[in-house]
Amino acid sequence: MTKPNLQVALDNNTLESALADVKAVGDIVDIVEAGTILILQEGTKAVSSLRALYPEKTIIADTKCADAGGTVAKNMADAGADWMTCICAATIPTMKAANEKIDEIQVELYGNWTKEDAQGWLDAGITQAIYHQSRDALLSGVSWGEKDLNKVKMLVDMGFRVSVTGGLSVDKLALFEGVNVYTFIAGRAITQADDPAKAAQAFQDELHRLWGE
Repeated sequence: MTKPNLQVALDNNTLESALADVKAVGDIVDIVEAGTILILQEGTKAVSSLRALYPEKTIIADTKCADAGGTVAKNMADAGADWMTCICAATIPTMKAANEKIDEIQVELYGNWTKEDAQGWLDAGITQAIYHQSRDALLSGVSWGEKDLNKVKMLVDMGFRVSVTGGLSVDKLALFEGVNVYTFIAGRAITQADDPAKAAQAFQDELHRLWGE
């Protein structure tokens, strides 16, 4: 079992603030994400700017695409994104169209979805899933627990490379010890820390402690 990746999510309102945040931690994290809010505000410029800064990093466009998958994916790929997210409510044809225009699609899981849905994504050639606790759910008092862990384990056992996100902090990583998580995604826990670089390194140190090299 390999150490999970650490991904920083840049859900900034301006490209200027996103670039300031990522410059503090870009050399520490493994994956850089142009977040949904940032893309809505700044468009493909957000992706192309991150690619220019980090030509060797994996860059993700968190579009949460629901339709026009091929067009959106081509736009993001042309801007320099390696991967793009599709919302789980998108149709299989939308996901497949997107998957043909960019290196990989990640299905982002919100709301009600089933194991049968997940099998359909696998059958369509999509092998990455993001298990997500939404910002709004976390603000309403929902927290990580056994129910989430069981769903993550199910997806891993099915053959997905699973990313985990939503209000993560360093102390919550131990909940997933022994689970073959592909990536942990942190946003504000890193970018809004008093010392973002120190916060990012703390995540990496804990991932090394729990999963080894």
